[in-house]
Amino acid sequence: MRHSQVSPRLLITMLFRHFAFVPLLLILASGSALPAQAPGLKYVAEGNSPELLATYEAWFGHTSHMAVTYSSDDERVLRDQIDRAKKMGISAFVVDWYGDREPYIDRNYALLQKVAGKRHFHVAMMYDLSGVHPGDTNQVIADLTEFQKLYLDKHSPGHDAYLTFANRPVIFVFPAGIDVDWDRVRSVVNQWDPAPLLIGENFAGKYTNDFDGYYPWISPGPKGWSADGSNWGEDYLAGFYQQAMKHAADKIIVGGAWASFDDSKASWGENRHIAARCGQTLRDTMNLWKRYVPAGQVIPFLMIETWNDYEEGSAIEGGIPTCAGQPAPKSLQAEEQPGPPSAGAR
Repeated sequence: MRHSQVSPRLLITMLFRHFAFVPLLLILASGSALPAQAPGLKYVAEGNSPELLATYEAWFGHTSHMAVTYSSDDERVLRDQIDRAKKMGISAFVVDWYGDREPYIDRNYALLQKVAGKRHFHVAMMYDLSGVHPGDTNQVIADLTEFQKLYLDKHSPGHDAYLTFANRPVIFVFPAGIDVDWDRVRSVVNQWDPAPLLIGENFAGKYTNDFDGYYPWISPGPKGWSADGSNWGEDYLAGFYQQAMKHAADKIIVGGAWASFDDSKASWGENRHIAARCGQTLRDTMNLWKRYVPAGQVIPFLMIETWNDYEEGSAIEGGIPTCAGQPAPKSLQAEEQPGPPSAGAR
């Protein structure tokens, strides 16, 4: 999820040869929880499963990004995307946003929030720090303040569509490791009414008290990327959930899930891969949290990474991956109850 130069045209229609639509909630239902000895979560889902979110890129149609078969400023496209996401069980898009550093994306975010408000869908902002000079806390404060004014104010078009938890707007922060004084940022956003919930990527070190929760991002973990893509990130996710239960059980824990990864078409790519494994990667990542959260408790959110990042090969917009020529795997069906995730699946 990075700003890139022009890449060869991607024909999205080809994806439909390899994808089949299956509600994502059925994948959640297919996992089985294991007993866990850990402190209870302070914040849990209202229902029996996490609310499903999907990160969303609003940059298509701009010359600095890969050309696909649509533009992100087309209202008809946004309506269709929302309707298809809802059929898959997704309730909100978490939109990558850069402030006034990317005016095209900002305009598209505004349009998406308005459309979401009309279609009973939700949106949230993922504040992307890419391009912010390390240590430029003033820029971060200015960006967040502008976002609050434009999109969270009660008079903002579609403001009712903005994702909330406990009646507070949820703002995600990406990426980790940017040198910002989050104490200062927190003191400013705490003056909003209501104050937002800041959800950071991974964990915030000395600024832990400034964040209200955490989420993992696509990663193969400590073993690194495998040439065949078979390392789908089990160790990384396991470590995230273990650390969350040990050190952040009083925070909002957002689960992370992904179907695949392939940055070979991106101008910044390093030929890194996570294989879809006929849809098993998505099923495994969607259900791994159940190993580490105490039985009977459910994390509030699970974020699919991503809805439409074709440049890094993680999009599920075309549907849930299956192997070519095969129907949707039976293990996606709610009536089947497979065991815990298996790293050996291919």
